[in-house]
Amino acid sequence: QVQLVESGGGLVQAGASLRLSCAGSGRSFSTYAISWFRQAPEKEREFVAAISWSDGNGNTVDSYADDVKGRFTISRDNAKNTVYLQMNSLKPEDTAVYVCAAAPTSTWYAVPGPSSYIYDYWGQGTQVTVSS
Repeated sequence: QVQLVESGGGLVQAGASLRLSCAGSGRSFSTYAISWFRQAPEKEREFVAAISWSDGNGNTVDSYADDVKGRFTISRDNAKNTVYLQMNSLKPEDTAVYVCAAAPTSTWYAVPGPSSYIYDYWGQGTQVTVSS
């Protein structure tokens, strides 16, 4: 069983930065790949970024949606059972509820995709609002 709790959201101006955290509970957290999704009002949930487990040397694999590539960075600290989403150069269109989700993967380098059905656990979300 893994529980996920997001934090770090808030109201910022365009161009600012925020760092979201996804804190996981459970001893198996380090064996789950973690993704961030977001959902804006009256829009479907969309994939933002994903990160694999890490190998014994702390290496991970990540992937990003095209519209956040170069602005957002996902990382994880398994010692703290936490995955981060560093968001820079925020735009008003980044406004959404950001949710993290955990997917079981068979290898350390596997990165989950955007299909919701592969994720076993979801957090409640944290609101990010970017004003123009």
